Amino acid sequence: MQSPVPAPDLGGVRPSLVQLTHVIYGLHAFSVLTGIFGAASVIGAFLIGWPSIIAVILNYVKRGDVAGTWLESHFSWQIRTFWYTFLWVGIAFVLAVSIIGFPFAMVLVAGVTVWLVYRVARGWIALSGVKPMPMQ
Repeated sequence: MQSPVPAPDLGGVRPSLVQLTHVIYGLHAFSVLTGIFGAASVIGAFLIGWPSIIAVILNYVKRGDVAGTWLESHFSWQIRTFWYTFLWVGIAFVLAVSIIGFPFAMVLVAGVTVWLVYRVARGWIALSGVKPMPMQ
């Protein structure tokens, strides 16, 4: 007979909130994958796709429930990922409208795409390991 696998120590956090955070990372990942395998770009699918928009709304609605816990760092990580992506895309758009800035905009978009995939993956891996994210 196998011995039961011990449940990870969630640091006093309700398991439903951990599960919700997994769902939010899943929504973000779904948007990224839609951009990779669909007709949209990764950034476009992330910023205007319904899964990421729902995820950010959930972050803001449930933010108070995770305040003071290690999950707060994940919510901040997810919110910052969304808004920094939005900021960098705005900068890339401004660069793209000028003829001379277009190549820089394309490099910026490629960099933001890699950064976005990294942020979603790193956050979800840390969540799976019951670890907080840096609060920067």
